Order: sequence, then structure tokens, then C-alpha cells
Amino acid sequence: MVKEETYKRSFFEEQWQERMKDWEGNLPERMVDDTCEEHFWRCFIERKQGDAKPDAYSQDIMRAIVPFIHAEDQLLEIGPGSGNYTFSLAERAESLTVVDSSEAVLTFLKTTSEEKKLKNLHMFHGKWENFSSDKSYDVIFGMNCFYRMFEIKQALRLMNQYAKRLVILGMTTGPIKPHYVYLHQKYQYEMKWPRRDYIDLLNLLYELGIYAECRMIPLKKTYRFSSFEELLNKSTSKVLSPNVRQEHLKESLEPYVYCDNGSYFYDHKFHAAIITWTPSPLFY
Repeated sequence: MVKEETYKRSFFEEQWQERMKDWEGNLPERMVDDTCEEHFWRCFIERKQGDAKPDAYSQDIMRAIVPFIHAEDQLLEIGPGSGNYTFSLAERAESLTVVDSSEAVLTFLKTTSEEKKLKNLHMFHGKWENFSSDKSYDVIFGMNCFYRMFEIKQALRLMNQYAKRLVILGMTTGPIKPHYVYLHQKYQYEMKWPRRDYIDLLNLLYELGIYAECRMIPLKKTYRFSSFEELLNKSTSKVLSPNVRQEHLKESLEPYVYCDNGSYFYDHKFHAAIITWTPSPLFY
């Protein structure tokens, strides 16, 4: 739906671009250096080899997406990564084209799809912002694929341009792990709060003149630690303040951690935002 009264402006894109910077005010290396990004995915895929099983929480997201997919659809997925959704989508549609800038990702998806005897998976090597095709797709889908999209409005315009029936975007979102909130509220530690979120995508679409629908999916991820020391060491990554006192950290974790057979577990409840819209002429 086009929002006719929207005025031309770019505040939310400027905000998005500013929030892409790290806590030192620099754009992350993976965003600006293609070699660094490829190295990350090559190492990730090497650890993933032999295990194409999706992340547990992604199955909840997939169940929310399935009703939008028709058997005769030609789909396009942006930034498939290790294929959390790719193979399930390919099994449900006539064809699936994936767009990714990483050769390691595409090689992994190609090999795994052959093992699964999927013959309807097609590859496009490149950044979404550079995508060009003489055809459109029934549904365009992307999940957590925005971390390198500096020119975010152009990326959204391309999604709108190449989709025939629907665009589906997903982003995992908060709340942040609760022990961080406790440390901040009780002891005033400074935190790395999320800098970009699903609401930013909704605001950007609003500026483009589109009212998008948004559904929140409750999720849970269980983190396992082999020792209490490992738990402590990996539970301060969001803290900006130096020198977190160990007694404060232990106190903050105590309500959320349980022990079983010598391992420690932390259940983190969060959400996925599923944003959908029907492609239409944009305001600008």
C-alpha cells in the first residue's frame, strides 16, 4: 500500500548508516572489506561442514514463513548464509534463486543441495545492491541479511522492484539477555545496546511510502557452557564498561543459568520480526 501523504526525506536512512558504525565510530571491517567477509564465511562453513542442520530457533521462523509460499512459486533469497531456510524453501517451491557475495557460502549450498537431490536451486554471486535480472520473482525473502547494506533504501527498492507478489524480510530482535539488563540497572554498567533493529526497517519502508505488516515470533536459544569459567568469560561481550566485578556478574547470571551433568545452560528468550509487504509503486 502506497502512503500518499509521505514526504520525501531521508532521516531514517542516515540514522541507519550512522548506526552501522561500531562503538569506536568505524564501519566494521566485514562490511567494507570483501576479503574479510569472505574469510569469515569460509571459516564458518569449514566449521559447518558435515552438519547442514538449521539452527533450532530457525524452525520456528520457517513455520511462520511457510503459509506465504506456494508450490508454483519462483523464489529469491537474499543472503542465505549457511542455509537455515534455503533448503526448506527449495523443497516447497518450483524454484529458488539465492543471492550471496560469498563464494564459500554458494559452494556449500550447491554441494548440500546436490546431496539433498534438490535440482531447483540457482545461484547468483554478488551483492544484492548489484543484483540485476531480466525476470522477477513471486516472493523475495531475506533473513538477517542487512548487516552490509549501507545504501539500505536502494536495497529495499530492488526488493520491491523484483517481487511480483510479496516481499518477506526477517530480523531477530530483543530483548537482550536479561543479565545484561540487570548489570546495567543495578550497577550502572554501560552496555552495547542494539544499534539497528526491525523498527528501523519499518521506518525506512514508511519513508518509501509503504505500510508493511509485522508479526513478532517468540524464540528461544539455549547456550551451553562446558564450565562455569567459560560461562563467565562469554557473558560480558555486551558490556562496554571495563573491569566487571566477578561477584556482580555471578549475581546477574544466577537466576538464568542452570547446571546439568557438569555443563551450564542459559536459556535466552527473544523474538524474530517478520515484515511483509505487497510490491507497489514507491513514493520515491
